Amino acid sequence: MVQTFALARFLDLLLRGTEVKMYQAIGMSSADAAQKATAVNSAFSLEVLVAGALILFFLVVRLTLSVERPNPAQQLAEMIHEGVGDLGEQVIGHGYERFQAFVTCIGLFVLLNNLIGLVSALIPGVETPTGMPEVPLGLAVLTFLYYNYHGIRVQGPIGYLKHFAGPLWWLTPLIFPIEVVSHLARMMSLTIRLYANMFASDLMMLVAFSLIPLALPSGFLALHAAVSVIQAFVFMLLSMIYLSMAVAQEH
Repeated sequence: MVQTFALARFLDLLLRGTEVKMYQAIGMSSADAAQKATAVNSAFSLEVLVAGALILFFLVVRLTLSVERPNPAQQLAEMIHEGVGDLGEQVIGHGYERFQAFVTCIGLFVLLNNLIGLVSALIPGVETPTGMPEVPLGLAVLTFLYYNYHGIRVQGPIGYLKHFAGPLWWLTPLIFPIEVVSHLARMMSLTIRLYANMFASDLMMLVAFSLIPLALPSGFLALHAAVSVIQAFVFMLLSMIYLSMAVAQEH
């Protein structure tokens, strides 16, 4: 992808040298390493921008906390915290607080990356980061590693593997590979669901703004915003469900 933003060019200059050195460390020549190094695309730069915005938001909230006179940022943060907390208590149950920060961050990160597509009509070249397969895939892999880690932490390696064995020992040879495949398929499911919906929404907006006057495509902007919110919520909800299944203990 062409580097659209100055931020992408800056990150490319910052990271390309490190990438070249890594290739050289495994025996690649300087010329081949320079050719192999991948330029930072606009999707990555937008992700960094979103991550920076979230960090700045939480820093502002933390530094301006007030019981008597909460500012709008604090009120918004409290609404998000309470909403995600209530949902986490219902889905995950006891001990949900340990995972609330992760699912909140993953939900907000997906939401903001989805909503970036709204500016594509105003700034040519801007695409929804989650409308590119590598972004949802990275988020899906992170979620997969996170819930499996906590499953092993809570259950222990043997106890966690028993989840894959099924209720009857003599069915274990059949159930175990099916369970392994189904867990791996969760990454594909999270990736394809988010990518396909956001890519389709981007495509609809592109066609609408290309063929129809500005007044009518505004409805597609509202549709894109609705899809963005729904897909972020679904991604966060599925993360909670996978966590609840991973840490659930039989009594």
